[in-house]
Amino acid sequence: MQKLLIIMPAYNEAEVVASVVAEVRAALPEATVLVVNDGSTDETGARAAGAGAVVLDLPINLGIGGAVQAGYRYAAERGYRVAVQVDADGQHPAGEIAKLLERLDEGDADLVVGSRFLGGADGSYRSTKLRRLGIGFFARLIGLITRRRVTDPTSGFRAAGRRAILRFAEQYPEDYPEPESLVHAHRHRLRVVEVPVTMVERRASASSITAPLSAYYAVKVTIAILIDLLRSSRRRPS
Repeated sequence: MQKLLIIMPAYNEAEVVASVVAEVRAALPEATVLVVNDGSTDETGARAAGAGAVVLDLPINLGIGGAVQAGYRYAAERGYRVAVQVDADGQHPAGEIAKLLERLDEGDADLVVGSRFLGGADGSYRSTKLRRLGIGFFARLIGLITRRRVTDPTSGFRAAGRRAILRFAEQYPEDYPEPESLVHAHRHRLRVVEVPVTMVERRASASSITAPLSAYYAVKVTIAILIDLLRSSRRRPS
């Protein structure tokens, strides 16, 4: 069984993807770096391949959830024991991946999430005030549902063991998937823990998620979480 896959979803990240791939390969030479090229209209795929990544070209743009799930399916089908999600825009430093892997190696977690807000994290980059409000809202909501402390529910910097790989390969939320995937993991009895990590500002152009779009996603994800919980409660035997 192959050990480590880096899943890097990318959409029009030609400016920076090669440097991000190179940094990850330098930090983890034993890993396979998989760039999931999510229907990009620029040279993202070619530049990632030129930097040494395996490139999975999606014929259309599926969005972050679909791209990440494609990566998990790749990991499941090829027998990887561990898959690490890393953004292609440079927000997740390659040197921080070791913190996720070390915690996963302890054996009591199926999914390790890197948190900007946990004690011990470098708080120099924590996103905008509006997004922090959204993060706080989802942290409280997911904490109520899971009855566990959650500090960074929107973090896409994660390490998944084999159980989580198989679960996310089968089903993974769309659009803005990180908060919903934590509830999904809880429902399927995956053990989730957070570790403090450093994140930095994205290197390329500004995020396409504007303030109105952030509000839209917050409402949409909240409804999706509540509907998912309602459906799961109806499936339980009385």
